[in-house]
Amino acid sequence: QVQLVESGGGLVQAGGSLKLSCAASGRTFSSYAMGWFRQVPGKEREFVAAISASGDLTNYADSVKGRFTISRDNAESAVYLQMNGLGPEDTAVYYCSGGRYPEYRGPEGMEYWGKGALVTVSN
Repeated sequence: QVQLVESGGGLVQAGGSLKLSCAASGRTFSSYAMGWFRQVPGKEREFVAAISASGDLTNYADSVKGRFTISRDNAESAVYLQMNGLGPEDTAVYYCSGGRYPEYRGPEGMEYWGKGALVTVSN
């Protein structure tokens, strides 16, 4: 089993930056891919970014490319999401997720989920 705890959410003005962190415990952290997803009330959860177990490969949703950066520290069992150039459209609950495999294989390959961190971007 894997436990994931997000932190770093909050309120930020449009154009600002925020960094989310996710602490993992349980299964060997360096053995599985990690990802970030987000969800707005009334809408489906959507993919934001993912990173392979080694940290060599990353994937991003088109909507965040060039603005968000995912990274991980296997020694600290943590994954991060640096968010720059935030806009109101980025307002959502952000979920940290752990995968079944060393590489990201889409949402279907994600097995573990945190409880989420709310990010609110004001105009």
